[in-house]
Amino acid sequence: MKLSSETLTVLQNFAKLNSGIQFKTGNKIKTISTGKNVLAEATLKDSFPQDFCVYDLNKFLTIHSIGKDTDIDFDDINIIFNFGRNKTKYRKTEKESILIPPDKELTLPSVDITFSLSKEDFDSIMKITNVLQSPNLVVESEGDAINLTSCDVKDSSADTNTIQVADGTGQRFKMVFLTENLRMIPGAYDVQISSKGLSLFKNKNQDIQYYVATEAKYSKFGE
Repeated sequence: MKLSSETLTVLQNFAKLNSGIQFKTGNKIKTISTGKNVLAEATLKDSFPQDFCVYDLNKFLTIHSIGKDTDIDFDDINIIFNFGRNKTKYRKTEKESILIPPDKELTLPSVDITFSLSKEDFDSIMKITNVLQSPNLVVESEGDAINLTSCDVKDSSADTNTIQVADGTGQRFKMVFLTENLRMIPGAYDVQISSKGLSLFKNKNQDIQYYVATEAKYSKFGE
C-alpha cells in the first residue's frame, strides 16, 4: 500500500502526542498523549489491511520518507518498506508495549462553552503563543466576550496576548489549557468545552478531532 500526503500529515501530528500507535484494519485511527490528557481521532484517506502496532512512529515516518515512491507491505512480524532497490523491515510491536487509547468512545460530560476558530485565528494564536513561549492558553469570559489569552497562569508578570473569538453569553469562566496539549493540525475548529474539565476541538474541513483536558487547578466556571 502507499500512504497519501493527507495520511502522512495526520500521522506526523499524532507522533507529537505519542510515539507509539495502534493501527486497526480500515481507515479509523486514534491516539492518546503520554500524559493521558489529549485523545485524538481521525478518519484517514487510506485504509490499512490489518491490525498492527508501531513502537516509534517517528522512525516509521522517517523510513517512509527516505524513498520517493515508498510502498508498504506486511508479513507476520514486520512492516516492509519498499523503495527503489531497498527493502527495509521494521518490526511490529505488541500493543502491551505502547500506550493506546481505550476502545470506549469518549464524549463530553456536558457542553457549557461553544465557539468557532477560523484557520487565520488559530494560526495567529499559536504563532504568538510560541513567540511569547506562553505555557498556557486560556479561554475566558467576563460575560460580554469570549477571549483566548496566551499567558503563564503562574506568573502575572509574563508577556500576554489576547484575541476575541466570540461574543459572550453572560457566563463567566476561565478555562486553562497547557499550550503543549494544543498541538493540532492547523485549520478551522468548532470548540466545545465542558465545565467538568474536558474540551473537544473538531476540525471543520477534515475528519479529525481532539479531546483535551483543562487544567483543573486553575480553571473555574460560573465564578
